[in-house]
Amino acid sequence: MDEALARAQALVDRYAKELEAELPDKAEIFDAHVHLGHDIDGMVGTYDELLGIQDRYGISRCFMFCLDEPDRHPAFRAANDRTLAYAERSGGRLIPFVRLDLSEDPIDEATRCLDLGARGIKLHPRAQRFLLNDERLAPVFAIAAERKVPILIHGGRGLPPIASELAALVERYPDAQLIIAHGGIADLPALAERFAGKAGVFFDTSVWSPIDLLTVFRVFSPEQVIYASDYPYGQQPSSLLIALRTAKASGLDDDDLRGMLSGHASRIADGEAPVEPTAPRGGDTFSQPMALARIHQYLSMATPLLWTRQPDTVGVIGLALNACYDRDGHAEERDRIKELLSAAQEVWRLLPEIEDEPDQRVVSRTTFRLIHLADILAVTPNV
Repeated sequence: MDEALARAQALVDRYAKELEAELPDKAEIFDAHVHLGHDIDGMVGTYDELLGIQDRYGISRCFMFCLDEPDRHPAFRAANDRTLAYAERSGGRLIPFVRLDLSEDPIDEATRCLDLGARGIKLHPRAQRFLLNDERLAPVFAIAAERKVPILIHGGRGLPPIASELAALVERYPDAQLIIAHGGIADLPALAERFAGKAGVFFDTSVWSPIDLLTVFRVFSPEQVIYASDYPYGQQPSSLLIALRTAKASGLDDDDLRGMLSGHASRIADGEAPVEPTAPRGGDTFSQPMALARIHQYLSMATPLLWTRQPDTVGVIGLALNACYDRDGHAEERDRIKELLSAAQEVWRLLPEIEDEPDQRVVSRTTFRLIHLADILAVTPNV
């Protein structure tokens, strides 16, 4: 296991170094979505690891909040106190958001934490089991508007349609800036219909699928898209690479990239008015060499298996590797993908033999990291 993991880490380190060439000159990076703490699903985000990632990848600041913690009752109070303590310890590198549960005194907790230095609000309708038509959301948006702080809300998997209810809240409380996490993939077409070109409504890049991000850049202004990793769920360097490569494939220039990477989030953090949105840059169609399309298909099939820590009983890595031998004129991309997938296959084969839960997590996340890098290359080959 140690040898396979070492090979995988060496590959990841190489892509981390290559990331420097993808960044605009002297680009600052602001991560608009990170967690610290222990989630009830077993995921852990630690202060030292996060600061180490910031140092390695040149990330200057983050919007930071707790996970769905085992001690979240009552009102996320203990977890929010830890968030505030982490922020103070970081010397300004971590900007604290207060996480709220609508069923447990949300306005009292928001007021308490904002008075203590929190500079934003985090809501998670799937984890805290509320709908966007919940009447208890109105006072949350009201206090965000009054205090001039942003609300970051989960907009990824596991949600019913959310666009119309969010639009009503934004119309009612226009001074409350809104960050919709995970590109708003839960209800993307309807969110685009209501919020495309809307100043003060942002979408973060913390998604797995490059196709989803290409769609985000197609429907939203570059001034509405902000970089985010969703640490500890999102991993580097793939988190930055997927944002940069899909943005470039969508036609964003270096000034647009600087805005996505830090400029727009910095304005939110510093209490400045948002930049007026321009037209979206992305195209209406997506073209891909057939071999790379097959690879993307198989890697998409691999993802849920890894998320649930299952072995590759379907043989999707083998199918993707076979597609790498297609002679379609994209030899360099296919060779890079093949190297990543060979290492991923080697690591993934270890999973059925491992009984220790932490080791299972390391193996599945390492495999996913390699597969994610391979899929980013497959979807954005000409960047």
